[in-house]
Amino acid sequence: MDRFEEMRVFVRIAERQSFTRASDDLQISRATFTNLMKRIEERLLERTTRTVRLTHDGEAYYRRCVRLIADMEEAEGSFTNIAPKGLSDLSTHQA
Repeated sequence: MDRFEEMRVFVRIAERQSFTRASDDLQISRATFTNLMKRIEERLLERTTRTVRLTHDGEAYYRRCVRLIADMEEAEGSFTNIAPKGLSDLSTHQA
């Protein structure tokens, strides 16, 4: 799982305040989800048997993740309707 996907998972946990609901929303197996979250849980999340809350560092990380994800999705979306350009364009300029 790449870093952006990890950020999406973290953001969903923060928003849903539940590992179970977040894994269900994202359709990620609980085993995969648990292994992923072990890496950041101690520093960014406070977990009880009933809820998940962000630590002070977790809140700052959450705000940054939301902005980064929005920027990434905007960047990806800005190229979906553009006609592909590639080597065929370059061949007309070579002589």
